[in-house]
This record gives sequence, structure tokens and C-alpha cells, in this order.
Amino acid sequence: KPFLRKGTEYYCTMSMSVVRFPNEGERFDELIKKADAALFNAKSAGKNRVFFYDENHDTGSYKRLDLEKNMRNATQSRMEEFEVFYQPIVDVTMEGNPCIGAEALVRWNSAELGYVSPGDFIPLAEYLGLINPIGTHVLREACKRCKYWNDMGQPDFSVNVNLSVVQLLQADIVDVIAKVIKETGIIPDHLHLEVTEGLAINDMDRMKQILADIKKLGVKVALDDFGTGYSSLNHIREMPIDIIKIDRCFIQDIEKDDFAKSFVKIVTELANVIHVRTCIEGVEGQAQADILRELNVHMIQGYFFGKPMPVTDFEEKYL
Repeated sequence: KPFLRKGTEYYCTMSMSVVRFPNEGERFDELIKKADAALFNAKSAGKNRVFFYDENHDTGSYKRLDLEKNMRNATQSRMEEFEVFYQPIVDVTMEGNPCIGAEALVRWNSAELGYVSPGDFIPLAEYLGLINPIGTHVLREACKRCKYWNDMGQPDFSVNVNLSVVQLLQADIVDVIAKVIKETGIIPDHLHLEVTEGLAINDMDRMKQILADIKKLGVKVALDDFGTGYSSLNHIREMPIDIIKIDRCFIQDIEKDDFAKSFVKIVTELANVIHVRTCIEGVEGQAQADILRELNVHMIQGYFFGKPMPVTDFEEKYL
């Protein structure tokens, strides 16, 4: 039942796990570990429920608990296990398709677990709220590296950094970005922050305000994964963005998919009208690159030009 506090009703729910002694363990540490696993399942299933320990679920739950434990340790020890890889972005409007910058992508080389797939640890980091310190670490490292590139003979290089939904909902996100810009000395115009279209759709008014505040810092904003979910071409006009990144799903069969080709053409033409640049992700072959060039796309990113790579490899090839 709700309870009253200063004239306002509040609701309190709880998640509970149950493990049976001695059937499911006789040692205290074993019982606690299984209770933790069951509690994680209770929360993942929507919270506000009781979850009984089931050995059929323990493998996945233990894996998540190990990930959580090691991730917490990694975020508390100077972030050294989190490495930033860079994937080149090329400008196909210029002769020779020169590299004009890179997208920064986090990789986790755990001391205990080895390399962990981003698909495994990033969703968990968002769930636990650890994406905030990890994301700030990536932002700082990417800005420092871009400043270095600018000083070492590539004055126009830029760097793209992803901001998760959790990061964008921080009350101090603009202050965090401003602090990193000041600390690293990066030219704000060389920092491109990528946000997903999904968040924009869910809360357009709030997103427009957050992005407007970020752009006041001089930073460019890229709308990532455009074309997925409940896309609306009107978002291109509504949101304060500088770059549209069209999702890779439109590129896979663009040689024979007339719809995909038409979609890219329409988005590119609309972007040109409002002075927004386009970037295509997931390009893996020459034929795809040739078609995109004919469609007047500005930038291309994908394995055809380079995979995400450690910073030393990126600098050896492009600096």
C-alpha cells in the first residue's frame, strides 16, 4: 500500500531472492553467492518480485556476477583495464578518401577474465550505472589523443565519442564534457558526440535541451543509428545536430536493395538542405563505397577502410 509523506503518496517495492538450506548448499559463502544470483534474476525480470534460486539459471547469473565484480574492481583502479580503440572515418568527397578522424570505442581487457565482448559488458555497465565513469574515461582519453593528433601534423582530425542514455541523463553531463574539454585542451569543434536516435524519440523535448546545452560548448553532435526503430525524417530538422550516421543495416545489400538506396539518397538530400553532414556505418566493400559516393554521402566508416584498432596501430597508419 502507498504511504503518505508531506501530502504525497509514495510506493515502495522490493525484490527478494530465496535459497534453500541445506538442499542448495551448506556453506555460508555458497548460499550467499546463489542468493545474489537469484536476486539478480529477480531484478532483471522487472523487479518487485520473489525469485527462487534455480540451478538451471545459475550459469548465466554467475557469469554476470563475475562480470559485475570484476567491472567494479576495474572502475575503482584507475580504469587501466579499459582501452580505447579507434576506427577510421574517411571523407569520400575528397580525392583519395583521406582519413579525417576516428570513432573511439571502448574495449575491456580484464585482468581476471581476459578480453570481454562489448556486447556483454556495456549493457551490464549501463544497468549498474558504471557506464558513467567508464564513459568519462573514454571521453577524456579520446580528447587527449585527438589533441595530440592535431599537434602532430593532423590539425583537422576529429574524434567521435558515444554517449549512452545513462550518461545523457546525468544532471551534470554538460559540466563533465566542459571539464574534459578544458583539461585536455581539445578544440571543441573537433569533438563529435554521438547520441542514439532511440533516446531522442522517447523524450524529444528533453533531448533537444540537453543537446542545445552541449552544442553551446562548441561541440558537434551526431545522431547515431539513424534509420532503426521508429525513425522519423522530421527528427533531422527538430534536433540540433551536425551529423547523421545512417545505420549499417541499410548498407549490407545496398547494391541490390532499391529501398535502402532510396532511403540513403533521401536522407542525404534532406541533410544537405539543412547543412547537416551524413556518415554511413558498416561499409565493407568497394561496390558499397562507390554507390555511396554517387549518392553524395560525405563520410564513410567500416571494415573496408579499417577495423577498430589500438591507438598505436591507428597512429602508425594514419598519423
